[in-house]
Amino acid sequence: MLCQKCKKHAATVHLTEIINNEKQEKHLCEQCAAMDGITGSIGHVPIKGHVQQIMAKFVMSQPEVKETSQLTCDECGMTFLQFRNGGLLGCPNDYEAFKTPLAGLLEKAHEGRTQHVGKIPGGRENKHKRQHAMMRLTRELQDAVDLEDYERAANLRDQIKGLERQ
Repeated sequence: MLCQKCKKHAATVHLTEIINNEKQEKHLCEQCAAMDGITGSIGHVPIKGHVQQIMAKFVMSQPEVKETSQLTCDECGMTFLQFRNGGLLGCPNDYEAFKTPLAGLLEKAHEGRTQHVGKIPGGRENKHKRQHAMMRLTRELQDAVDLEDYERAANLRDQIKGLERQ
């Protein structure tokens, strides 16, 4: 986009003014903006820090946050607010001291679950699934033999042998 004033340079300063309830936009190059008394720093107001401060004040003013931030571990003296700021718990007792707010954090982190299931290291998942399938089939085979369902038992035996070959 070219400067609206000189029509030579690229417009790098973009100004939106509302005059008499009408929106007017100006797209100027640095030189034309400087001649009009508009500095480039107007368009670069560091708003991120201000928004964070406002949000932090709002969140901390909420009653449930005030109560939670004042929770303290009896053993190590760590507050829940210190944990939130640092990200690390101070001792094993913190899990009990901060049980309620931690449950909410864990639910968010683990997609609605509060129990950690764990993961299998890469490359071992298929082996793990095969082992579980073999254990399940072996139990079913034993049940089939106990019930004298030999046809089903033979079928299960063949499935187990197939898994063993993999």
